[in-house]
Amino acid sequence: MLHNQALLDELNVLARYNLESLQEGIKVHKDAEPSVISATARLFHKGLVSQEDGGYLTHLGLEVAEKVQSVLTILCTEEK
Repeated sequence: MLHNQALLDELNVLARYNLESLQEGIKVHKDAEPSVISATARLFHKGLVSQEDGGYLTHLGLEVAEKVQSVLTILCTEEK
């Protein structure tokens, strides 16, 4: 299954969340890249973030963001 750019943009937004502090959300400003604004809005409509412009992760969003960030950590680790 190939993934399109829209899905990759959503994964990139989820990767920006700091999972060390659930009190810390993100705010996507109006002057952000249009792809980031769209991805964040799609995540809101999917129930993963609390606001259309970011906000906090929902319970489901936290689960997904943890998985996304785990996969990125594994794939971005260089072999020794």
